[in-house]
Amino acid sequence: MHSLITALIVFTPIFAAYRKKAIPYFLALISHLLIGDYLTGGSQLLWPATTQLYGIGLRITGQTNTILEWTAFIASIAVMIKFKDINRLLQHSKFNIILAIPTFTVLLPALLAFPLLVPLWLIPPHLFYVILFSASMAMTLIKRLTQPSAKN
Repeated sequence: MHSLITALIVFTPIFAAYRKKAIPYFLALISHLLIGDYLTGGSQLLWPATTQLYGIGLRITGQTNTILEWTAFIASIAVMIKFKDINRLLQHSKFNIILAIPTFTVLLPALLAFPLLVPLWLIPPHLFYVILFSASMAMTLIKRLTQPSAKN
């Protein structure tokens, strides 16, 4: 899933269904690939066309990577505040359950690879998103469970 080609293939039906509304989510995924993976060792950005690794090999524990990650995190918060996405995330929507995907992608490395080789300074942004997405999914599930079902 760390491939630009794979991301475009996966997002094609999402673009067909949601058009412009899907662009921020696609850009978030691409920024993860380019900022996170490309800078810190590389990934197969053009898989399945090639298995070549692309990247510049910054250390994940290095100061440059930490600054870039925090810059991207602060920029994402600013965008979410400007466009009121945080408010939308904390409202009931049947689509909030899809947030399980990014939530598990943040949690899985922590659960599968212990001890993590990630600096402590990079944990708060991940926790912020896990908490925000978990709250969003919980609100949707609670609303769904407490709403009386409509009977025809």
